[in-house]
Amino acid sequence: MLELDHTIIRTRDKVGSGRFFARTLGLEFDENPGGLFTGVRVNEKLTVFFATSREVPSNHYAFRTSEAEFNIILERIRSEGLTYGSGPFLPALRDGRIAEADGDRGVYFEDPNGHVLEVRAWSVAEVRTR
Repeated sequence: MLELDHTIIRTRDKVGSGRFFARTLGLEFDENPGGLFTGVRVNEKLTVFFATSREVPSNHYAFRTSEAEFNIILERIRSEGLTYGSGPFLPALRDGRIAEADGDRGVYFEDPNGHVLEVRAWSVAEVRTR
């Protein structure tokens, strides 16, 4: 069995980026998990580490959640005053709309480093077929 254990996101500020990620998605931030990184535990199988880097290429990180958690995250995005949208590329990335299709809802927004974060609540029927 192969599972993704962790990933490293390059940032200009590993502490600030880790805190933003944890705060926005409702997760716990670990400022000192050991080594060169800060970290956020996404679930029992995945940790996201943050590393400070001079070069920060933009990447896309997508998360699946429940409808209830989606609504909570969307409220956090709005209360932070973040620009969000219905797609991962401009102009949809900043259109202030929610993506809706076949019973699922999604939202895209950028972190302070220009990484695109996607949060999607899949419909019950969609989750069963995946």
